[in-house]
Amino acid sequence: MVAVSNIDFDWVKEVKEFDERKTGVKGLVDVGVKEIPHLFVHPQEVIDRYPTAKGAAVELPVIDLTGAESGGARRREVVEAIGKAAREWGFFSIINHGVPLETMKAMLESIKRFHELPDEEKESLYTYERSKLVKWNSNLPAQKGDPACWRDVLNVVYTNDHLDPNEIPSACRKETEEYVKYMIEVRELMAELFSEALGLPSDYLSKMECMKSQSISCLYYPACPEPHKTLGAPKHSDTTFLTLLIQDTLGGLQMLRDNQWVDVPPVPGALIANFGDLMQILSNDEFISVEHRVLSQLAGPRISVATFSTPSIRAAGKPFGPIKELITKEKPAVYRDFMFEEYFQYYKTKGARVESAFDYYRINK
Repeated sequence: MVAVSNIDFDWVKEVKEFDERKTGVKGLVDVGVKEIPHLFVHPQEVIDRYPTAKGAAVELPVIDLTGAESGGARRREVVEAIGKAAREWGFFSIINHGVPLETMKAMLESIKRFHELPDEEKESLYTYERSKLVKWNSNLPAQKGDPACWRDVLNVVYTNDHLDPNEIPSACRKETEEYVKYMIEVRELMAELFSEALGLPSDYLSKMECMKSQSISCLYYPACPEPHKTLGAPKHSDTTFLTLLIQDTLGGLQMLRDNQWVDVPPVPGALIANFGDLMQILSNDEFISVEHRVLSQLAGPRISVATFSTPSIRAAGKPFGPIKELITKEKPAVYRDFMFEEYFQYYKTKGARVESAFDYYRINK
């Protein structure tokens, strides 16, 4: 569980004032705050709950997708490497993935450009309404007393891989459209490789449409005057199936491994991939979802783009649970079946007070 801030202040008043400004965390930096508002202060015992490993950078497994296409010379080798990384790490780096370096750089630059637009040019997009496919906001906590994080985000949702381009802000429209085309191609190939790594037909996950929609979080982490008091993102595991991440050179992403925080440093041209909780449930604990966080820093802004693969509308209307072909007498189902909306609402109502839904959906708790 994530503890709430232990600082005595009028939480409701600070949330209301911050929300009504509609300028995000960047707005606080722009007016020159030297001390972060109480709303953003995280309990020190939460920040320091796990130690940071000495020589903290971790060497993630590197998956080279050269020759991994259907019938490719290295297909079997790549499948085996992915299976090993999926079962032992949950995080891995992908190279030779087909996304041009210029496209990745242009995407990051366009997201920085959007977040640094004048406030009045972004204000119309400021909302927390779930129904909005494109929205800009900060990260107001869902539960009273929970701390906010030091970041702003532009969210762009492609439902069934489709979105009217005119919905996307012009500052990053062209770059986002180009980037998403490549993300879909990478995702489709990864779906085949994941299926084979689970011992299933290569088109199994694709036919399920469990990764047929894309939710893109375009994140802006401003420089923080008191980075030791807050976080860019608290300890969490992703709720979706697959995350593909690009980040600039500042770093700040950490994953939890062997009960220690280790840095996941930026690698030019690479995609960072990690599984979400839904993939661990679907694979009946074969593939693992790993907790991670983002540090606040004196330097900034840090820019990253996370593409989350989520179900199609049709798939979201069907029950989710461990893949039946993976259930045996030796390894029975670990989780019960559930509807995607139930899963989403569970996280929404718990807010920052839940780190994953594994225990809630586990058959033998």
